[in-house]
Amino acid sequence: MDYKYSLIPQAIASIALKLLLFPAYKSTDFEVHRNWLAVTYSLPLRSWYFDNTSEWTLDYPPLFAYFEYCLSHIAKLIDPKIVQLNNLNYDSVSVIAFQRSSVIISELLLVSALSYLVNSLTYRPNGLARARRAFASALAVLLYPGFIIIDHIHFQYNGFLYGILVYSIAFALNKRYIACAASFTALLLFKHIYLYIAPAYFMFLLRSYALSQPTSFSKIAALTKTAFTVLFVVFVSFAPILVDTYLNDPTLDSVVDQLIQIKVRLFPFSRGLCHAYWAPNFWALYAFADRVLSFSYEILGISYSKISSSTRGLVGDTAFAILPQITPKMTFILSASLELLAMLKLLFYPSYERFLGCIVFCGFSSFLFGWHVHEKAILLPFIPMTLLSLHNRRILESYYPLVFSSVFSLFPLLFGTAEIGVKWFYSLSWILALVSSFNFLAPSITRRRFLLDRVSHAYNIGMIPVGLFLDFGPALPFIRNYSFLPLMIISVYCALGVIASWVSFSWLYFFTSF
Repeated sequence: MDYKYSLIPQAIASIALKLLLFPAYKSTDFEVHRNWLAVTYSLPLRSWYFDNTSEWTLDYPPLFAYFEYCLSHIAKLIDPKIVQLNNLNYDSVSVIAFQRSSVIISELLLVSALSYLVNSLTYRPNGLARARRAFASALAVLLYPGFIIIDHIHFQYNGFLYGILVYSIAFALNKRYIACAASFTALLLFKHIYLYIAPAYFMFLLRSYALSQPTSFSKIAALTKTAFTVLFVVFVSFAPILVDTYLNDPTLDSVVDQLIQIKVRLFPFSRGLCHAYWAPNFWALYAFADRVLSFSYEILGISYSKISSSTRGLVGDTAFAILPQITPKMTFILSASLELLAMLKLLFYPSYERFLGCIVFCGFSSFLFGWHVHEKAILLPFIPMTLLSLHNRRILESYYPLVFSSVFSLFPLLFGTAEIGVKWFYSLSWILALVSSFNFLAPSITRRRFLLDRVSHAYNIGMIPVGLFLDFGPALPFIRNYSFLPLMIISVYCALGVIASWVSFSWLYFFTSF
């Protein structure tokens, strides 16, 4: 394919910035991944998911464990102490340089995937116009402040993982259905959070590939080919660990125990409904309402069962003082029901745009109503919605509240004074560039939304004082006894924007032709 659009210059500029961030703050996730390097290098495969030398145990699927295993052998050449199992909290310059560099290099997969997606649109009807808008969307994804905050400062590998996601989306666009199934299955086996958007892929491949075949035999053949592809990727992922387990203890029980242990590590439902910092979703508003009600009851002298509530940003079981308790089963039923509705819509309208919209909706549903959602999971709806946002201006208007909420909701991850300037300057510059360019490129429509536009603009502008209060409010004397207040305010405020974006997008997804 003759590529017309290239993201290489922008990627090089982005890398230059990320190199400057090597000395920046790093979270416990930095030690998490260093420990995984040590676990995968020092122990046999069968012991990876049983090791508890560190509290940061391996809890990603096997393909990511193999990814760490490959990195560990490079790390060993740079500094053998990096992969020593008992060398906990090792923090030398060598490990910082190696791990930061590994994130930058692995993120090149995202650059490649975005370029492939953009240039795939060039050769379609109205291709040049679509490719121009897709290039702007791809550039917005590549330079997204969330990747800077989460991956290159806080420390994770989301850029690499979303590169695989974008490739699977591009394969769907190009009707390379088996490649789409294989790449998405591999993504699931790198990080299982993408299970939330798996229904969109299941329905798209079923409807657009298998059921679209002309004869019953070819339908069955397509289904068989897809199922075999998925099972083969799963087999390749689990086989090395299970074979090593069986060779050490040649019994079926040992293999079953290994699978159970992996399941326990991947799905720790003992954690509470809300993460330490409330992700800006429906449950943040629910927890906030519970705090307001309990405070009101105390002022009015109304008696209630005063339980030890952990709705104040603590890790563990979440208990509500006034409102009904929420269980994992309830959140699963709620999010799964919404995703089922999205699948039904895709069943009857199996276009590429509707498929991308189904991914967005499933991402929203899991983020807003899932159990123990991390704030970083905002990327699940945000990345695919960015790719879809310039399809028409109505989607763009639904997208803008998510833009502000997704960026500012990540600010609490960087609570040090050294990173304040970076996150504010970079984030505001990116937002201004995105809004101005997207407004110029989006197809225009005739609309009368004076009141809604004013409310949306007021909300977006209001994000700035909320963010400033997060960073500087704790220094105020009257706030020191309410340390969680700034976090609670920004979580609730961002939750309103995410929910507004979801409601608006849901209307477009279910009741318009896009």
